Amino acid sequence: MIIIHAGFQIQTDKEKDFLTEIRPLIEASRAEEGNISYDLVKDTEKAGSYTMMELWKDMDAVKFHNQTEHFTAFTAKAPHYFAAPPQVKLFNAQPVDKK
Repeated sequence: MIIIHAGFQIQTDKEKDFLTEIRPLIEASRAEEGNISYDLVKDTEKAGSYTMMELWKDMDAVKFHNQTEHFTAFTAKAPHYFAAPPQVKLFNAQPVDKK
């Protein structure tokens, strides 16, 4: 299982447009076969700070996602909204044996 946390710092005057623009990406990504979850969360203590928390079946699903039209279309527009470069962290998770 692959976990991705993509941190975004959004310009405050462009936050509403960012949220409108990212909505189709979220919906389309959730519909992908290898997606387990795809959620945007807002930091309650830092203005304009968001994290996209993604959970994927495997690295093949991530590679497929990164080539989709909805992902490439959003990433082409996204820098317009950023106040700083995104911070992306990728983790390879293994299920915990509950025995």
